Amino acid sequence: MSNFFKNTEIEFFKSALQKDSKMTPTSTILPWIEDQKRNVKTVVKNMPLDQMKAWKFDVKTGNIVHDSGKFFSIEGIRIETNWGKVEKWDQPIINQPEVGFLGILTKNFSGILHFLMQAKIEPGNINNVQLSPTLQATKSNYTKVHKGKSPHFLEYFNGEKKVDILLDQLQSEQGARFLKKRNRNMIIEVREDKLIDIPSNFIWMTLGQLKELIRIDNVVNMDTRTVISAIPYGSYDALILNYFAIISDSNQINIHLLNSMLNKDISLNSIDSIITWIANLKTKYSLEVTRTPLKELVNWVYNGMSYVHKENKYFEVIGTNIEIGNREAVTWDQPMIKPVQEGIIAYIIKPINEVYHFLVQAKLEPGNLDILELAPTVQCMTGNYRTGKNEYSVPFINDVLNAEKHRIWYSAMQSEEGGRFYKEQNLNRIVEADDNFLLEVPENYCWMTLNQLLVFIKFNNYVNIASRSLISAVSF
Repeated sequence: MSNFFKNTEIEFFKSALQKDSKMTPTSTILPWIEDQKRNVKTVVKNMPLDQMKAWKFDVKTGNIVHDSGKFFSIEGIRIETNWGKVEKWDQPIINQPEVGFLGILTKNFSGILHFLMQAKIEPGNINNVQLSPTLQATKSNYTKVHKGKSPHFLEYFNGEKKVDILLDQLQSEQGARFLKKRNRNMIIEVREDKLIDIPSNFIWMTLGQLKELIRIDNVVNMDTRTVISAIPYGSYDALILNYFAIISDSNQINIHLLNSMLNKDISLNSIDSIITWIANLKTKYSLEVTRTPLKELVNWVYNGMSYVHKENKYFEVIGTNIEIGNREAVTWDQPMIKPVQEGIIAYIIKPINEVYHFLVQAKLEPGNLDILELAPTVQCMTGNYRTGKNEYSVPFINDVLNAEKHRIWYSAMQSEEGGRFYKEQNLNRIVEADDNFLLEVPENYCWMTLNQLLVFIKFNNYVNIASRSLISAVSF
């Protein structure tokens, strides 16, 4: 039977089923995170954008830039599209052309793959410390533009040390906030026998432990969620799926969800038909993004403290002064994006032919590399999503917000990336549709199995980061 499976897929699957570990008992993880919070001095203060050290408003454009010309800049864009009800708008956006590392180091202990996670403090985190990948670094960080120290374990991801690469992909960041931004998502395995010396703010965990912690508000950061969302468990014929049920204890596992993850034979729509659906939408709809000086944006102004929308909507660009005791550079200033309201991202799922399907939205965002990406059923991150308080209606929002309790599979508040976004959190939810929910959906929606979503994740820039955040929470 083992010849049917890739060893890495089995190792990932076994780790996903282990919700406790002798290396790090689950009961000790949250107290350990609290200790990390107490042990590191963290101070974040708001300040006027024009008073930040090493940052300035560019004289010609008004763009917010770093003196080194590195890190990132806050620029303006002007959008024209035939998608949706708003055909034109201006907005600030983060331009960070560097490709950073989001990497998790793994090692096998007692037959189970363990993930080396970092208790990382980001200035925008609501609760300071969240579980981050082993390595989370922009190119400016790991090339030490900040004149600080190199990040821990860089040598395992940049080719200096021999490792086995289990996953290596370029994945997009938030398309509404970043201009064509990508990061390199990696999982590597170290097979050397000797123990790896780890600092006190790192911890070994199984994949199952990570997935359990994702069920708790704001414990596992966005960068960890995007990396583990892409983990492959394989695509198999229905006849051999019983093997997975046996090794995972069929009395506890959700067989329909297992089918959705692993079964390549049963789906409402084929991969080829989904590719055609995406191609048709990309052909029908246009997206023109023009880089525009920040000071020329319509409806956006600098108020002496922050850069804001005239109607106080969407988000604002704020200045911050930061002190974090255990970072490569201990103190620095930087601009950040602060939301005006919390948002919601949610998948509606439905069993079709005894296999759970996810209702996927093809969503256009101005920072996308190729017009649109596959998003959750509901994704509202820049405006009030409640009916009657938004400037446009949100399809399926009431199915998510008014779902009966027993139909809510997953619900937690999760943070956006705390290095660029200031205290931004969104309600993450997976909801099973009721029996009256129709299979027929609008043209930019499509029913897909989890297995199909994982296929599209593999090929980069198809599945957006909000969708990947939800996929990371799926457990058996």
